[in-house]
Amino acid sequence: MAEPIPPKERYRREPREMKEQDPKERIHNFNEVPLGFSTEDAIYEAQRCLECKTAPCVKGCPAEVKIPEFIDLIVKEDFAGAYQKILETNSLPAVCGRVCPQETQCQGNCVFNRTGKPINIGKLERFVADYARNNDIRPQAIVAPKKNKKIAIVGSGPAGLTCASDLVKAGYDVTIFEALHRAGGVLVYGIPEFRLPKNIIDHEIEGIKAMGVNIVTDFVVGETKSLDEIADEFDGVFVANGAGSPKFMGIPGENLNDVYSANEFLTRSNLMKAYLFPEYDTPIKIGKKVAVIGGGNVTMDSARTALRLGAEEVHVVYRRTKAESPARVEEVEHAEEEGVIFDWLTLPVRVLGDEKGNVTGMECIRMELGEPDASGRRRPVPIEGSNFVMECDQVIDAIGTQANPLVKADGMEKNERGYILVDEVSKATTRKGIFAGGDIARGSATVILAIGDAKKAAQAISATI
Repeated sequence: MAEPIPPKERYRREPREMKEQDPKERIHNFNEVPLGFSTEDAIYEAQRCLECKTAPCVKGCPAEVKIPEFIDLIVKEDFAGAYQKILETNSLPAVCGRVCPQETQCQGNCVFNRTGKPINIGKLERFVADYARNNDIRPQAIVAPKKNKKIAIVGSGPAGLTCASDLVKAGYDVTIFEALHRAGGVLVYGIPEFRLPKNIIDHEIEGIKAMGVNIVTDFVVGETKSLDEIADEFDGVFVANGAGSPKFMGIPGENLNDVYSANEFLTRSNLMKAYLFPEYDTPIKIGKKVAVIGGGNVTMDSARTALRLGAEEVHVVYRRTKAESPARVEEVEHAEEEGVIFDWLTLPVRVLGDEKGNVTGMECIRMELGEPDASGRRRPVPIEGSNFVMECDQVIDAIGTQANPLVKADGMEKNERGYILVDEVSKATTRKGIFAGGDIARGSATVILAIGDAKKAAQAISATI
């Protein structure tokens, strides 16, 4: 069994980085890019942890994972125990270990940031979850007494799955209603296989179902049944249907052929398996020169997917600079390694097309950064007379999403953008018995913030219903 090492040695050790597929190879496949830690790598990295009594890393984790405790169990080579320790607060460790922005949350709070060498907490979480899956280690059985209370959850994304697992642990009967034919929400339709393999999501969902959560698919709340009807049939409701309605820039030419929303593009590829056509009967058209508008993780996912589907050249067009991009640093670096071209400080103003309605290019204008706006980032300002035409034959709009108006209930108020108004602590809506969290309440955000909202809602439901 491995032992902790002296503090001085921990400070001297360099972080153990995770091996990855070579960029020249991975642009021709949809296999996962990071290859995972070996057992030796995981123990080496875990031994660097100082086991801080104040645990600042935990304070940076919306899921409240007991980070020093699970890392200590890795050092002791009790990987099954480390898995069960994570599951005490987070039912999606394999997902979070891959897609959470650890650099700004748990790792961002690590004391080793003083030396620029934070513990690779996310990679260790992924190692533990993968070990459990590969060795058929299941979540421990739930022994909570039944409350004889029924809770409905709208949406099976990270917020819905988390709230469901927390509530079933507390003794509630829980049913998730999912609009699509497959559970997982944004995890299955929004995130590409090379970043989050679908078999990993399926495994974690099966674990949640084994705990007693019932998942009903092909059930569109607002169409199959209204939210009011569901609220009448259940003792409480948690709304977590996300913000899956696409946004467009509203510029001329966006109705031309070959202009996609990132939602449609990624859903066709990820959920409907267009990347495996013709094995899966979902065609998807890819241009030779593709322009992706935006600067977030969805932009990077779209650009990297387009390359893998056969685009000869892919441009990311973003109105700010690399420093202001909301995407994870890792995702931008991976895109750069794979050959994506970045047009920073560039704003599309018109999509151009031929007489048949096909895209032939995009008129853009150069930008410069002015004073900070409400987000704290410097506002991009157009440079007069700097317009130019970028040649392309396909455009993917990846500037964000918005709330779907379908899910509504009497007495449940929304803001001017259609997001549900909630109490910040309890996630209670203005309708008694209905709670909401994740993107439908906060707007487009991260998986881990949705998980944090769900945990707060589950705690409030447990206290009041």
